[in-house]
Amino acid sequence: MGVRVRQAERRDRDQVVRILAEAFHHDPVSCWVFPDEDHRHAVHGRFLGVFADVALEEGRVDLLEDGTATALWLDVPAGAPEEEDDTPALMRETADPDNERAELVGRLTGAVHPHDRAHAYLLMIGVAPGHQGEGIGEALMREVLERCDREGTPAYLEASSARSRGLYERLGFTFTGRTVELPEGPPMWPMWREPQAR
Repeated sequence: MGVRVRQAERRDRDQVVRILAEAFHHDPVSCWVFPDEDHRHAVHGRFLGVFADVALEEGRVDLLEDGTATALWLDVPAGAPEEEDDTPALMRETADPDNERAELVGRLTGAVHPHDRAHAYLLMIGVAPGHQGEGIGEALMREVLERCDREGTPAYLEASSARSRGLYERLGFTFTGRTVELPEGPPMWPMWREPQAR
């Protein structure tokens, strides 16, 4: 599939957040964090904006030139973080201060995140609803995964739906065996990908 990808800049933030909000509006985890659809619509962009800000500041944000998809990546070094990550608290504070789930999802995924090896972390990937299932997500991930293969770097992510898990399995990711259990919510599947020989 021929897609044109460019790295997003700070000026692209609103577009990145819009794509993510559309892509994740009906996602099982988003529906768990924000069960009321009207409320989700009102605050979801602020919540997802925290992810976009982190990736724009500290990582890499890939954006399809036609505005239909985006992927947020971070390079994670080996070793446990020196201090507690304040991102989950910022997610709650920014989006929905009275909603503990807005923070809890970040704390629970952080608790299972591997730190024994450096890796590329797919923080989030979103494809506009009218374009899902067309292979865009796979094409968007390809450049970073090819770099991982060349450099001998593994990759990591958390799948938030069975459908996305299937996509990631086709790209060489495997379930780590430890599900993230959201209280009274859907499972999330942490997945790891060893670099592949080309």
